[in-house]
Amino acid sequence: MGLAKRKLGKTGLEVSCLGFGTVKIGRNQEVKYPSGFSLPSDEEVSALIDQAKELGINFIDTAPAYGSSEQRLGRLLKDRQDWIICSKVGEEFTAGKSYYDFSAKHTQRSIERSLRDIGTDYLDIVLIHSDGQDCKILESSDCAETLLRLKAEGLIKAVGMSTKTVEGGMKAVEMLDLVMVTYNPSMQDDAIVIDHALALDKGILVKKALNSGHDCIAGDAVESSVGANFTERNLRFALDKEGVTSVIVGTINPKHLQENVEAVQ
Repeated sequence: MGLAKRKLGKTGLEVSCLGFGTVKIGRNQEVKYPSGFSLPSDEEVSALIDQAKELGINFIDTAPAYGSSEQRLGRLLKDRQDWIICSKVGEEFTAGKSYYDFSAKHTQRSIERSLRDIGTDYLDIVLIHSDGQDCKILESSDCAETLLRLKAEGLIKAVGMSTKTVEGGMKAVEMLDLVMVTYNPSMQDDAIVIDHALALDKGILVKKALNSGHDCIAGDAVESSVGANFTERNLRFALDKEGVTSVIVGTINPKHLQENVEAVQ
């Protein structure tokens, strides 16, 4: 049984209901996981990508703020046309610290760099990587306008925002093609955003469905039945919510990748 694909609003894109998050292939500093980890080797990343594809995942989530993630995907991702790639703009991570720039000039440069690093001539999805001031970014910066222009030029297929506030999520649903929200049993504030997106036929991606491993006693080293039950409960919770297109889960553990797919099948 393959992994279900779902329509991403009106974008024309069909994405696997589970997406492969790539923070951990490029960055292990200043990340909000319960335990530390080493970056995987190129061989390990290649094997993970192959495994994800075999399991029916066609959706990869990356960002400039994920350290070397985009460059590694550029080196290691084969068959570009088989993948839906989501990148981001706005957040930069250098020398162990994040900073944000939502100007038109930076947005343009960021997209050009992502295209070059990933080794592609288009990005399927680009999200604004919010610093928490969602509404201010949407209302007072040129970021959304610049991305929509690049979409019109054919460099991007769909534009959205990874939001941090309910107000920002509601506004992004109205202005853009899709929104990425936090949604899990202990964080349900964005349910109203998902409902709004459903009403307007916009796409919804879910981040932190597993709450970065914090809800689970064993964190990212989930080996117990408690862990497996937790994963299944949280993934199903997100995917059973009407309006949710796909849940992004980042892992560098082949066993977890397999378990995540089994949990949603």
